[in-house]
Amino acid sequence: MVVDSHHHFWDPAHRNYPWMGEALAPIRRAFGPQELRPLLEANGVGRTVLVQTVSSLDETREFLAAAAVTDFIAGVVGWVDLTGPSVDDTIARLRAGPGGNLLVGIRHQVQDEPDPGWLLRDAVQRGIRSVGEAGLVYDLLVKTRELPAALQLARRHPDMTFVIDHLAKPRIAAGRRDPEWERALAPFAPYANVHCKLSGMVTEADWARWTPQDLAPYVDRALEWFGAERCIYGSDWPVCLMAGGYDKVLNALNVTIAGLDRASKDSILGGNAYRAYRLSR
Repeated sequence: MVVDSHHHFWDPAHRNYPWMGEALAPIRRAFGPQELRPLLEANGVGRTVLVQTVSSLDETREFLAAAAVTDFIAGVVGWVDLTGPSVDDTIARLRAGPGGNLLVGIRHQVQDEPDPGWLLRDAVQRGIRSVGEAGLVYDLLVKTRELPAALQLARRHPDMTFVIDHLAKPRIAAGRRDPEWERALAPFAPYANVHCKLSGMVTEADWARWTPQDLAPYVDRALEWFGAERCIYGSDWPVCLMAGGYDKVLNALNVTIAGLDRASKDSILGGNAYRAYRLSR
């Protein structure tokens, strides 16, 4: 079964999204299960992981409640204040609410923090430790600048599972190589507790002119470092719509992994998401 490990819902009429600037005006409208379901069915995607979009406990509660009544959502990566005094209590309350059994991970938009070492602050470390103790994954929304801190984080917490979102956003539009990104991401290769999402690539490429061949060098490097057993498919819908439809994004990934054996493809397209997020079948 294909699992889309990374998509969002939002409604700008209901909540403010500070990152949704003028460049994203075409997708500044409501997106929910009713828009996604036909796309999943048309592309043979059976289950999904719904991922947070803003620093809001209310959004996390809403996502869990939506997951409880939406058959294709297998898990939710939500948000908690990692610097708060009782992260474990907050997680427990989320789990006690509607859909709480579907909470599989936590994420914070680290890429937007002014401090590139934010992940290593003492208060943040305590919060992330609580996430691990709760048996949850921590999703790393970082860019090249934050990768050194993320690497130290993975080293400090070898018993936790980390997932790097969107390959840490290499500068695909600039060409086939991003040396700075390569130097920062390659050191994660030995750490079996770190996975990498093959997601968000099309919006790091030239939105109007990208092809699967533009993505292929970056997928190849991710496979070199993480192996087929630690790379995970995600659509990043509806953000991906800025650069292409759902089918185009999934087809592009299939093109880039066409040379792999069947077992490796199945792992990337579904099995790894089940294992990393401990999704129920």
